Amino acid sequence: MRVLIVTAGSRGDVAPFTGLGRRLLDAGHQVAVAAHPPFAGLVGACGLDHRPLPGDPRELIRARARAASREEARAATTAFLDELADGVAAAVADGTDLVLTAYGPAPFSRAAGEALGVPVVGTCLAPAFATREFPLPGAPGADDLGPDGNQAAGRELLAQAGALQTAALTRLRTRLGLPAAAAGAPGADIRPVFHGFSPLVVPRPADWPSQVEVAGYWWPARPRDWRPPAELTDFLQAGPPPVFIGFGSMAPGEGERLGELVVAAVARAGVRAVVQAGWAGLSAVGDDVLAVGDLPHDWLFPRTAAVVHHAGAGTTAAGLRAGIPAVPVPVMADQPFWAARLHRLGVAARPLPFHELTAASLGAAITTCLTDPTHRRRAAELASHIATEDGTAPVLAHVGAV
Repeated sequence: MRVLIVTAGSRGDVAPFTGLGRRLLDAGHQVAVAAHPPFAGLVGACGLDHRPLPGDPRELIRARARAASREEARAATTAFLDELADGVAAAVADGTDLVLTAYGPAPFSRAAGEALGVPVVGTCLAPAFATREFPLPGAPGADDLGPDGNQAAGRELLAQAGALQTAALTRLRTRLGLPAAAAGAPGADIRPVFHGFSPLVVPRPADWPSQVEVAGYWWPARPRDWRPPAELTDFLQAGPPPVFIGFGSMAPGEGERLGELVVAAVARAGVRAVVQAGWAGLSAVGDDVLAVGDLPHDWLFPRTAAVVHHAGAGTTAAGLRAGIPAVPVPVMADQPFWAARLHRLGVAARPLPFHELTAASLGAAITTCLTDPTHRRRAAELASHIATEDGTAPVLAHVGAV
């Protein structure tokens, strides 16, 4: 079967689907991943075909940051979504028997599938259905607003996301000769939907619709023929396990400021550190600090003492898999949700919001993380249980039955 995986966003939105894609490939399916051009190398190195989606999310983040008004920021987002909608439709039309779609592009994937008679399955990396059990990731307010508040906040968040995509979706459906979309969150009628995180981290809410499941994590595939840089292996061997520090796709353009802050925090904590440049372009330099580019977290994290990260879904998962404690520094979107979840699971201290980040606060958080044995013990216990799960199995079973 020809399977197309559609995803959009940062590296963390793409990498888990390389693992799912490789499992499908090993099961005998033809697999392509539709993602933005910067990730063509990652997809190809994992043995999967790449279909380009227009636009660069880094440029969108920068454009929104430069916007002089809310209207200008919204216009940049609208233009990005218009291009994305057309790109998704073109990727589906290029030949496929089944579409697996991430949450962001789901409305466009659903429209393209409807026009071409191709079934569409939801594959989400974060909870995507309102529930009384917790507010959805990205919903404003407290960690728990009470059953009615949780559900109301989730529904409002989904409605806002739908409203942002409505114009692009309407234009796409018109171009494809489809009637206007029904009222409600675009893409909400996709079934089944599989969520790619562990039920030990977020149990399936009892009030979710039928055919909406929590499958387990989809671990990123390691690019074929990848080898760790000699500079990194030498650094790891030269002293005690370092702390990993990285903020993923957050804070583009703030690399110099963050680099200076990180170096000062590392000195305060008296630790060594491997710092990932990410989209911020962190440029940390020091005797006990090594700056690196993108590399497989499944290789690096088990060789570290702790991880400091923005609590994106993918990096959060990698830290849990490695069984090491974390210092979550959430910035936006679903990150406060995952940061709070890590704290509740007992594998991290209280989250340190990005806007409160200083050398002193980060240094103190790293020290607390490393000196509290309960975080490390709980992280190791949770990792041992997560290791027994196979999050790809339910998806593979469904694809095989189509």
